[in-house]
Amino acid sequence: MAHWTGMMARLTAILRRAIEYWAIAGGIVLLGVVLVNALSLTSFIVAGSPFPGDFEIVEVGVAVAVFAFLPYCQLSGANVTADIFTSGAGPRLLAGLTAVASAVAALFAAFLFSRMHAGFHDLRLYEETTAIYQFPIWAAYIPILVSIALLFAAALITFVDALGGRIPEEGGPR
Repeated sequence: MAHWTGMMARLTAILRRAIEYWAIAGGIVLLGVVLVNALSLTSFIVAGSPFPGDFEIVEVGVAVAVFAFLPYCQLSGANVTADIFTSGAGPRLLAGLTAVASAVAALFAAFLFSRMHAGFHDLRLYEETTAIYQFPIWAAYIPILVSIALLFAAALITFVDALGGRIPEEGGPR
């Protein structure tokens, strides 16, 4: 039993670290999107013509970044909550509500993964691309699917933590 507990603790620590790094990668992607926008605006001001296809880069980059942040938000307790209803609740009630919310998040992540995976296969089959750069849209689904899998893992981690009476404090993982 101790071996199993230790192994699960190591796996959880690895997943927590992977989720943190994934969110940082999402931030880097978002920074790249901002730089593309700045270059496009500069090009428009200086040359009278924006960077061609900047909207395609923004669409794909923002989608990838947003999904990259979801697992970290789940893990850190930074998702939208209705604190007005739970401000006076005790720790046991908060842990119970967190467990329910984490279970719903895990179910949602599993459903979303199945639908996005099906969309990924359709886009690969039909070879759909963006209009200007001819970027294959299915390629953007790869990091998004990784994000959803990490969201599922984060929901399971917060579910187990809540069953143990531990709830994440907003602002970062413990």
